[in-house]
Amino acid sequence: MSLILAIVVGSLYATGLYLMARRSIVKLIIGLSLLGHASNLLIFTAGGVSTDGPPLVKRGMETLNPPYADPLPQALILTAIVIGFGVLAFALVMIHRTHEAVGTDDLDLMKSTDV
Repeated sequence: MSLILAIVVGSLYATGLYLMARRSIVKLIIGLSLLGHASNLLIFTAGGVSTDGPPLVKRGMETLNPPYADPLPQALILTAIVIGFGVLAFALVMIHRTHEAVGTDDLDLMKSTDV
């Protein structure tokens, strides 16, 4: 399972970096999004894939009984998803505004934003 996740993480990083090297600003944003997803999956894989129970204290008990899943990677990934969504929304608005001002999404053709 970890080998499959490692291959998927590597593929997402490679695809994201390839898209970020293109001239289109839309591909740049898609590549940035793929890098975010690859980072989330890397944190998930580094936290260890397990089939243990959720980290909940049962009624009448005062502490957790092992085995239980580590909640820290899940909390980090949830925070990263929210931040990544905000960055993606900002980037989409910026692309739209840039396309209105310049008329192209090619980074080499954007000489000036003055209209």
